[in-house]
Amino acid sequence: MSAAPIATHSAPVSLVEAGAAFEGLSHEATLLVAVSGGPDSVALLALLATWAQAPGRPSLQAATVDHGLRPESAAEVAAVASLCATLGVGHASLCWEGSKPASGVQAGARRARYALLANEARRIGGAVLVTAHTLDDQAETMLMRLAHGSGPSGLAGMRVRSEVNGVPLVRPLLGIPKARLIATAEARGLPFVHDPSNGDPRFERVRWREVMPVLAEQGLTAERFGRLAERVARLDGAVAQRARDVLASVILSDEAGEGGFRLRFSGLTSEPEEIVLRVLALALDTVAPGGDGHGRLERLEACAAALTEAARAGLALRRTLSGCVLSLGRDGVLALHLEPPRRRGVHPSAL
Repeated sequence: MSAAPIATHSAPVSLVEAGAAFEGLSHEATLLVAVSGGPDSVALLALLATWAQAPGRPSLQAATVDHGLRPESAAEVAAVASLCATLGVGHASLCWEGSKPASGVQAGARRARYALLANEARRIGGAVLVTAHTLDDQAETMLMRLAHGSGPSGLAGMRVRSEVNGVPLVRPLLGIPKARLIATAEARGLPFVHDPSNGDPRFERVRWREVMPVLAEQGLTAERFGRLAERVARLDGAVAQRARDVLASVILSDEAGEGGFRLRFSGLTSEPEEIVLRVLALALDTVAPGGDGHGRLERLEACAAALTEAARAGLALRRTLSGCVLSLGRDGVLALHLEPPRRRGVHPSAL
């Protein structure tokens, strides 16, 4: 692992700032910090190691995933293990075994990484997974989601606390710029690696990263994106709560059969479009938990619009969406059931 410096004029993260960022972790029993060996995760590891020494703090473990994609990866994992030993933190080396995808390597590596980390978190006794995502990562994520057509929930960006593979995931440094974590690692003399993939323009995130300085010149800084994410998350939370309340008011108490769900869709026609969309999405989640994300947002919007128009006109309508059959009766009642396995998707007429 090389400690080659990266030019930065940012101040290191102080122990006081770190303490404030980690406050939400105080009540946890065990933390599993994901350490790739890069400056962000190395700085997080060192800050957590110091913070966790105080009485009553959670126990701390670390893990590094060897994706097996570069010849140097095994040595880098060993170097992280050595650093953990110096800091007095237990460390696990996790290997992504088996064949690697020919395309979508970063996405595949991400899925494998979180699966391995989640399993390790469970193995050590229900630990909370902690990652070193930064303000810059948040800005890049928002740009990627915007380009992919995400709705409000997606544009809320990464959340400080979420869940991955059934394990709690916390990103305590989400409001701190990457440059400050680099400065923290350098100020402490911590060794870290430079992953060449972080500069490879074949990957979408890297291309957006290269655009960020240009956007910043026009005022669209990582800080502005971070603030926008907080505001959208606040709005998203309020709308989500309203949608849950509305769904509770239109659910029909009688059963629609095994695996089915019924609601008084005619009662939604006076609601704002966003509430209709969210209630429909919640109903789909009830029938097919997890599902496939209900396809693209545009498909959900088209289906909801068709159902709303039919309900207002007192017409019957049948659509399929994300593995569910949606049957609207002339009485305005919408029944949802799982569709046969070979007929997944959205009916062409719903597009």
